[in-house]
Amino acid sequence: MRIYIVDAFTDRPFAGNPAGVCLLPAGKWPEDSWMQQVAAELNHSETAFALPLPGAAEADWAIRWFAPLVETNLCGHATLATAHVLRAERGLVGTVRFSSRESGVLLAHADDEGSITLDFPAAPGTAVPVPEGLAEALGTEPEATFRTGALGDLLTVLPDEAAVRAVTPDLDAVAALTRREGLRGVIITAPAGAGPAYDFVSRFFSPAEGILEDPVTGSAHTALAPYWSGRLGRDGLTGLQASVRGGLVRTAVRGDRVHLTGNAVTVLDGALHA
Repeated sequence: MRIYIVDAFTDRPFAGNPAGVCLLPAGKWPEDSWMQQVAAELNHSETAFALPLPGAAEADWAIRWFAPLVETNLCGHATLATAHVLRAERGLVGTVRFSSRESGVLLAHADDEGSITLDFPAAPGTAVPVPEGLAEALGTEPEATFRTGALGDLLTVLPDEAAVRAVTPDLDAVAALTRREGLRGVIITAPAGAGPAYDFVSRFFSPAEGILEDPVTGSAHTALAPYWSGRLGRDGLTGLQASVRGGLVRTAVRGDRVHLTGNAVTVLDGALHA
């Protein structure tokens, strides 16, 4: 069985967000414990497992995502990485349909220039009071906070790009807060500074799931895109995730869906012997 490591939301190796991708043989899912062990062994923020579906199914592949510690409900960068592998290794052209357990059918469209666009459900936020302990966990005072529904994140707005870049969170406190509040993670975001080729910045922390800081979080942009499109008055935007590796996500709000566009690069192609 082949396994791949793909850097997603970047056009060069060792940038963007690395994801494991495992294309399974047709049949049934392997044991959950095995997939969790593979994800823990790779120790990237997510590893995607894709199972081919019969021709009459509503989708082409079933997909599941595992963080190092838990299975997750939605992952953008690992879905983009899987579509990239299908194009590079299986000759995929056009659109592939992925069936997910919690988020319905997800589409990934590969264009002629190498970009891949994901079609995901939007996760508009609902304003909530700033949770107790959040300012202390982040070391800065949020302007506003929003729950993102089924996505399970807390969208946290800071005053400017410099504030987002300067955050050095207390990750133990963030983990305790997300467990207490029933959250997957915390997104911090702000408008871009003057002059850059992007519209907003973000960072993402999910230490309770084994993800201290995620390099580029596609799923978080299903909440970031509606928020910033509403605030900036434009449907099409570009977000920079300001992690050490960094990456750009082009977003477009389409009703109750969000399109997320980026590139990907394979950095490892190997055989899985376990």
